[in-house]
Amino acid sequence: MSDQDTSSAADPYVVVARRYRPQCFEDLIGQENIVRALVGAIESDRVGHAYLFTGARGVGKTSTARIFAKALNCQQGTSAHPCNECDICLSIAEGQDVDVMEYDGASNRGIDEIRQLRQNVNVRPSRGRYKIYIIDEVHMLTREAFNALLKTLEEPPAHVKFFFCTTEPGKIPVTILSRCQRFDFAGVNNSAIVQLLQKIVEAENLQAEPEALQLLARQAGGSLRDSQSLLEQLLAFTETTIKAEDVHALLGTAAGPVVRQLVGSIVERDTAGLLSATEEALEGGIEPGQLLGQVLSFFRDVMVSAAGCGPDHFFHLDPADVEAIQEAAKKYGIPQTLAGLQILEQALSRLRFAHAPKITAEMALVRLCTLEDLQGLSDLLGQLGSSDNAPTAPPVASANRSRPQATPTAPPSGNAPASSQAHSSAPQTAKADLAQPASSGTLTPENLPDIWPSVLERLSGMLQENLSQGTQVSYIDADKLAVTFDAAYTFGKEFCERPEQKKRLEDALRENVGSPVRVEFHVQPADSDASQPKKEPRRSARQRMLERSRHPLVSRAKELFNANETRYEEPGP
Repeated sequence: MSDQDTSSAADPYVVVARRYRPQCFEDLIGQENIVRALVGAIESDRVGHAYLFTGARGVGKTSTARIFAKALNCQQGTSAHPCNECDICLSIAEGQDVDVMEYDGASNRGIDEIRQLRQNVNVRPSRGRYKIYIIDEVHMLTREAFNALLKTLEEPPAHVKFFFCTTEPGKIPVTILSRCQRFDFAGVNNSAIVQLLQKIVEAENLQAEPEALQLLARQAGGSLRDSQSLLEQLLAFTETTIKAEDVHALLGTAAGPVVRQLVGSIVERDTAGLLSATEEALEGGIEPGQLLGQVLSFFRDVMVSAAGCGPDHFFHLDPADVEAIQEAAKKYGIPQTLAGLQILEQALSRLRFAHAPKITAEMALVRLCTLEDLQGLSDLLGQLGSSDNAPTAPPVASANRSRPQATPTAPPSGNAPASSQAHSSAPQTAKADLAQPASSGTLTPENLPDIWPSVLERLSGMLQENLSQGTQVSYIDADKLAVTFDAAYTFGKEFCERPEQKKRLEDALRENVGSPVRVEFHVQPADSDASQPKKEPRRSARQRMLERSRHPLVSRAKELFNANETRYEEPGP
């Protein structure tokens, strides 16, 4: 064996995160503002005595502290660009310099260690200009240790510098914070992580699929070190090319088609297909937590799309996902998407303690299939609790429901009293007729009574229910009509005014009329006699219970969930 082979065999292997650690300020990724501030302090000779670097793990806090130490103690002179060739720079990079002492706050957290540090502070540096103390995870120090450090930190000798690093600045006493210059490190964006990983792969004489590096960047969650650690595992997992399927096998995540199949079943409310796809995915080795996390990321992008942002703000960069995300955003809107995100987040928090993670994941995914029902239940509960004296009415059947006849009258204006108007019912429109517009493209007072029942047939859920009760439709213009609610149905007006519900109504009108029609909502002013307070007879608890059992909203809830009432509770004041 040659000397070179012997030397190569004797050299210990250095992990990727250490081999490619930043050695100068230019190498730091994603922290441009902090680099500019530190370089400016060095070049203007305004270096403070204590610095606090905060941020998530793996974003460059300790690396920045070491680079700062090299800039101050480099043998070539104090400079924002250390040479990285002198003995001091090399020893600092290895963590072995006698004048740059690194402490782990988790294992050196007591008052005895800080007392020893205070005794050594007054000793001048051996060969550098400054004696530098780097304390990692400084928030782990005890209260007594922080108190012992206060005086030294406030008035240290001129040759001493403190660099503190922490992931939890909220645990550091304010007396310490006030004596430090604080810099908050941000998480590194995915594109920067991908670029760094690509450079490492090329330096290792390997190749990688772009999708594989994207998956690693997403999994790292803004941490460069985490992405490098994951890449380290893949370097031993593959021989020539890192593929996306290798990343999925390593992380226990689902491939893009699997996630799209799951989300497609959720959007279509196909519970059976969803459970079948979930079963197949979990049996294929995918972790339940990883699967829910991927669906959570997908719905995060649905929320972003529903808010009006483009694909540039998406977390998923696969072009095949963009169309599915935008379609889901149109169907759900922001309220239901937020409800879905809450379901997934709660399931993920419970998953670590669950005895049956698979069942917990399946429950969360099935709940996503019933988002519309859950939203309807929330609206029902809100209406039931909005008033103690809710109007009573017989239960509304789910079929053969009569619709109020639209009349071509002007909407009420101001607070002037309006005469009560009778509601007449129109027969239901056959489903076969719904495919054709009810007019030739123009809304008129004559065709409005025929169009409105067809519009209601196109709708469903609480929107249809609220528009069917206590409403009167009035013609205003060829592209505008007004929907007036009785004074007892003010909540129905508020529900229909929601942007997503109003859009559903206007879309149905456009499909029937053939041209866009805007909708205004009003409340019928109460008659002068009705505006006077009336003294109602006292009702017993039994009477109030019977009234609530016959309330249309209660009937709708029982019909929706195939349930029976068990008890009633009196509303609070």
